[in-house]
Amino acid sequence: MAKKKFIDRCIKDDSGNVVIGQSPNLPLKVAIAGFVVGLVFDTGRMGTAVDAITFGAFFTWAWLEVFEGVNYLRRVYGFLVLAALVASKVF
Repeated sequence: MAKKKFIDRCIKDDSGNVVIGQSPNLPLKVAIAGFVVGLVFDTGRMGTAVDAITFGAFFTWAWLEVFEGVNYLRRVYGFLVLAALVASKVF
């Protein structure tokens, strides 16, 4: 098998399909749901719990993308989200 070009590694999976986006996996579904629920419960214990769950789900999704993303572009997506999450807690 011929060596894949860099651009192919950026946008294609192992089967040669172009993968820019895909349907959300479970951590991303939980994160999106948590974000929406967080718009309603933004204070108090419920708000804190929803924020923690949302952060954890986004962190899990980003971590999985960085280390198991199907192509380099997906891994960059994960890294950028992971960096933003860490920065949001540090700064």
